[in-house]
Amino acid sequence: MEQEVGTEKRRISAWLGRGRVDSAVLIAFAFIPVLLIIGSFFSRNFLSLGYLLQQLQIASYLGVIAAGAMVVILLGHIDLSIPWILTVGAMTATTVAANMPFGNAAAIAAAILIGALVGVVNGLGAAVLRVPSMIFTLGVNAVLNGLVVLYTGGFAPRNAATPFMSWLAVGRTVLDIPNAVFVWVAISVMVAFMLRRTPLGRYIYATGNSEARVYLSGINTRAVVILAFVISGIGNCLGGVLLAGYARQAYQSMGNAYLLPAIAAVVLGGTNVLGGRGSYLGTVAGVLLITLLGSMRSVMQIGEAGHQIAYGAAIILMLLAYGRAPKARE
Repeated sequence: MEQEVGTEKRRISAWLGRGRVDSAVLIAFAFIPVLLIIGSFFSRNFLSLGYLLQQLQIASYLGVIAAGAMVVILLGHIDLSIPWILTVGAMTATTVAANMPFGNAAAIAAAILIGALVGVVNGLGAAVLRVPSMIFTLGVNAVLNGLVVLYTGGFAPRNAATPFMSWLAVGRTVLDIPNAVFVWVAISVMVAFMLRRTPLGRYIYATGNSEARVYLSGINTRAVVILAFVISGIGNCLGGVLLAGYARQAYQSMGNAYLLPAIAAVVLGGTNVLGGRGSYLGTVAGVLLITLLGSMRSVMQIGEAGHQIAYGAAIILMLLAYGRAPKARE
């Protein structure tokens, strides 16, 4: 029996040992210069350094959120509670900062704690109660929506973002690069390292390929799923803190605009929605693509309806292209 467990664990490690650049990642990055060139025909400023840095700043907010979303999708799950976890995280941060000592540190710590707690709830629903994650997280999203309305009485909260939050979100300190980009880079390094260099990352990929086999190898797959949702929740709340700093306040429904783009960025980057396959580098490319598509919508004066159609069509096309691809085999 011990020999079988050891063999299974070696197979799990082998799934990650086949390091190669996914064609989806190359395709995603190849489309970035194409969009830049197309956009330059509609606006002369599209290729200017200032405009590109502004787009990187906007991409950073989505990138922080998409990082957590990818971890969950790698398991074959999906988190639809992104909008209101983000909103609750932002409101928690601004409220704590206004009413607690050590405002900035306490605010960010409180946002992280809230994200982790909601992540635990989502993880328990998916891993222990075995409710489909799409349904359970949608229910959690509705509950959070109701709690926010109950807390605010239906009105916008009065607490504003702190100067430090605004500095993180829109400030520029080094080489005129937005500070939000450095935040995204730091989170990206941590998530990429976790996925590629830690046991948890290996278990996430392996569980996405075959949860039953990983469970039989002696790994606590329930804990893996819960931790993945915790990471997603923390990423959502950190994204909420950045967005609160950008808007200089937290407000209701501030996360609604980020659910579809976050999922689309992960899928466009080649992560298999059935789980088990995906590169964080692809998610970075997907975030840049989604950001540029939004920018092109503005310069081309395309309405919100057209924007949503483009997001949905992109997800469907990538599902058709990669959704039926076989998972990694032993």
